[in-house]
Amino acid sequence: MILFPLTLLWLGSSFTAQSHALSLRATADNETSSSAASNDSVSASYSMTNSPTWSESATASAQDTASPTPSSSTSDGKTISSSHTSDITYISPQIPAPLNASYVYSSPKWVEAHSKAKEYLQDWTIEEKVTLTTGVGWQIGRCVGNIAAIPNRNFSGLCLQDSPLGVRFTDHVSAFPAGINVASTFDKDLIYARGYAMGKEFKGKGVNVALGPMTNMGRVAAGGRNWEGFGADPYLSGWATEMTIRGMQDAGVQACVKHYVGNEQERNRTTSSSNIDDRTLHEIYTHPFLRAVQADVASVMCSYNLINGSWACEDPKTLNGILKTEYGFRGYVMSDWSAQHSGVLSANTGLDMSMPGDIEMGSLTSYWGLNLTESVKNGSVSEERLDDMAERIMAAYFLVGQDKGYPEVNFDSWKPAGSNNSHVDVQDNHWEIIQHIGASSTVLLKNENNALPLKRPRSIALIGSDLGPSLRGPNGFADRGGLSGTLAMGWGSGTVNFPYLVDPISAISLQAKKDKTSLNWWLDDWNLSGASYWATDAEVAIVGIASDSGEGYITVDGNEGDRNNLTAWNQGDELVKAVAAVNNNTIVVVHSVGPMLMEEWIDHPNVTAVLWAGLPGQESGNSLVDVLYGAYNPSGRLPYTIAKKRSDYSADIVYTDTNEPKITQVDYTEGLFIDYRHFLAKNITPRFEFGFGLTYTKFEFGEVSLQAIEGKRNVHEENPKVDENTNGTVEAGHSLLDYLHKPKWTVSVDVSNVGDVNGCEIPQLYLVFPPESGEPPKVLRDFARVNLDPGATQKISFNLSQYDVSIWDVEKQKWVVPNGEFGIEIGKSSMDKDAKKSSFCPQSF
Repeated sequence: MILFPLTLLWLGSSFTAQSHALSLRATADNETSSSAASNDSVSASYSMTNSPTWSESATASAQDTASPTPSSSTSDGKTISSSHTSDITYISPQIPAPLNASYVYSSPKWVEAHSKAKEYLQDWTIEEKVTLTTGVGWQIGRCVGNIAAIPNRNFSGLCLQDSPLGVRFTDHVSAFPAGINVASTFDKDLIYARGYAMGKEFKGKGVNVALGPMTNMGRVAAGGRNWEGFGADPYLSGWATEMTIRGMQDAGVQACVKHYVGNEQERNRTTSSSNIDDRTLHEIYTHPFLRAVQADVASVMCSYNLINGSWACEDPKTLNGILKTEYGFRGYVMSDWSAQHSGVLSANTGLDMSMPGDIEMGSLTSYWGLNLTESVKNGSVSEERLDDMAERIMAAYFLVGQDKGYPEVNFDSWKPAGSNNSHVDVQDNHWEIIQHIGASSTVLLKNENNALPLKRPRSIALIGSDLGPSLRGPNGFADRGGLSGTLAMGWGSGTVNFPYLVDPISAISLQAKKDKTSLNWWLDDWNLSGASYWATDAEVAIVGIASDSGEGYITVDGNEGDRNNLTAWNQGDELVKAVAAVNNNTIVVVHSVGPMLMEEWIDHPNVTAVLWAGLPGQESGNSLVDVLYGAYNPSGRLPYTIAKKRSDYSADIVYTDTNEPKITQVDYTEGLFIDYRHFLAKNITPRFEFGFGLTYTKFEFGEVSLQAIEGKRNVHEENPKVDENTNGTVEAGHSLLDYLHKPKWTVSVDVSNVGDVNGCEIPQLYLVFPPESGEPPKVLRDFARVNLDPGATQKISFNLSQYDVSIWDVEKQKWVVPNGEFGIEIGKSSMDKDAKKSSFCPQSF
């Protein structure tokens, strides 16, 4: 870090810090320790035969001209490599903000919203516009983030509030299932419904901006915040991101999708560089954000980490380049809390809102505020750019109709018992959708001898603390930073206070009463003899085990956000083995933030059934009972792969401890090959693959049929239609053009329920790209959820677009369709050997 004197120099311009200026220091741009090597304990290498540069306009520093550049693939048949080494230093291209851009793609909603914003702001002063861009400071205001009111403009300010699971720091709200659970439903309508219900609660509390959804990719299985997101595939995550945002914003609250981009681990998240090649960045990590833009998301939160050596909140490639120019994003970019590292530079490279406003939370200093006002007046930041920032913020406000009778903030994050808290109850009947998601997201991993559903057993032994209540109550740990009792959400800022938590013992007790079942339990995980004693004579033994993680500012049992291991906590493996040794009908229930290794007991003959219940929220026990007893036929599917051993994954946490200014290099050497893509490419057999899940009935698929949509047969580019309300020289939105995303082909398959009970199946559509394209062996492109009675058949159709059959060409900087034949597979998982197959050539079909 470089400490500057009172005169700060940025981009060749200077201003003098006045006595009231909030910032007297700035960080050096792109300051990294490029020699710091990654210590990934797991690595995978892929062949590299060509090495186009990071981007067309990128340049390399003199000392790095001999170093290999990150490799990618073009559409002309060359081999892909996504390798990257930690001695590479990128100098990000200085892509300017797309001011007054001509939008070749822009939704009518945004066109109208920007028109209103432009008119509303036309006579605002510089100081007033700066007020829109700078938070008032940490814990100054009733929300976790606050934009000050401007009374003479009839603007009441903005309240920004966590979390992706519900409204944080207040009462009378719902605790929704985690993102990883709703993703495992593979149900687009249910994902939307969850988003809408959450949006209603945020609006009811007077929150303008909900800080969610979280849509990072789950690159590493031990990632601390994976549970907030939607799994380890860009298309599953993309669909879930889009539907969540549509639901939230239809309810009237602005959604803020996060964390953009490459924030895939908690360890050193504020002092690490995620080094990602351009093709991987486009095809994997920014794809969910593209879908967010398609959903008209109001705001995007830039992350704490660096991206290829540049801080994410001042990286022109990802902010001005990909997000605002390629994707044509018309909302605003806000910083994660104190993730801003500069004043003028961040303004010119794409940041629009500083949160919470101070450099360090509670420091009462700011890179913006009065400093930004001075920077505009002295020309370091153009007034045109300030106008762009303000217009983006107000356009999002108008986009969701917050100018018309929006509720005032009726709670206080910092004084929950104070007079500012009106205790407004916004829960409605949302417990119903929470219970539904909990049941729908439960994945049946094993079911030998039809152990499930339970059939009024004579006796049940419930074993393990995860099945019971916490001794401290559901909210006994701040931000849920501790494990006691049943696990229903992870820890960190992505949490919410439980209004109540139905634990499994309470719910099972009610069912046992109806069935006249004798019920005993043993909740001491460390006393195996007690567990064995109560399990010995029971007709059924249910063992509950868990694995927790969360945000890095809380350490739980030595886990600094990210998990230290992938096994069950509280000696859960030993608990399962002790019970299985004495009970031949042992059922294991797993509450986990992510993949859990099960090899020590999964093949034990007495372990007859395994249920993955994830993090189901406040109705946890009721959702579990629905599945255990057959009121709900399990239909969840794994949103990630469960390996046989940790080293089978293609990447792992970089656990190196660093002190600023040293920068940990997190090299995404696996490239496109994350999760099931890696397992397929390396022919590694997992325990349970992505998309896997059993049911209490049986389904069969018919043959695949493929049809070109009339008028959309040929792969071609159309002349873009430019938004006539703008007249800029920069064209924005090329990656969202209609010709790329309109359906061109329809793929259909018949799904039949050939079992004895009603149930849901999840047909999953995978594409197999031509070998020369450099893609993984197969990639998910779509999925559907179909509910069928016994004997019923339904035709399911999927649409494919040109974008779906394209790869990102680094040299051409555009989406291109590889030559050759594409395979189509519709199966029940990513490794379904009985998947129905077909093929076609997009260039000629």
